Amino acid sequence: MNQRIRNCTAAAALLLTAITASATNYTAILTGPQESPPNTSPAIGAAVVKFDTASHILEVDVAFSGLILPSTLSHIHCCTTTPGAGVAGVATEVPTFGGFPMGVTSGAYTNTYNTSLTASWNPAFLTSHGGTTAGAEAAFAAGLNAGEAYLNIHSERYPGGEIRGFLAAAPVPEPATIAMLGLGLPAVLLMARRRRKM
Repeated sequence: MNQRIRNCTAAAALLLTAITASATNYTAILTGPQESPPNTSPAIGAAVVKFDTASHILEVDVAFSGLILPSTLSHIHCCTTTPGAGVAGVATEVPTFGGFPMGVTSGAYTNTYNTSLTASWNPAFLTSHGGTTAGAEAAFAAGLNAGEAYLNIHSERYPGGEIRGFLAAAPVPEPATIAMLGLGLPAVLLMARRRRKM
């Protein structure tokens, strides 16, 4: 087996490991009509949140555009009593995500949090879930999985939130798809090698 095939096989193994890791991705489209109460803001945003309770990592990626007035706050709220509806207290750090772009009508944000640290959580959220980061992580994961957590962006025009979106688990490849990738990739590599020799 030549080095190229070994490298491709190693890359496929890493891909399969990444696909089956314990982190879960959640996505949301943020709009004014999804706020509570709904508003007519033309702004839009998108969020991808990755949460891995095993490694205590919360990754937050947000992009937004078109706020009526400049941004003032952003965070994740959890947990509403009804999936996809209602309001809840802030779960993540307060008053806002550290480093979130403030005073702008459009922007992008990326940050990673260690959820085993109390600074990653709203103290009220910690207290209401046993006073420990483990309790906060468990409640947050349950809220995300149940569709009871939302990310929103507040602005000078809408201090209670201009745009928001409930976070929903992103589709995960089925085990059969992963198995086919694992079995099929070496066969494709072998065929490509044979064609080059001809």
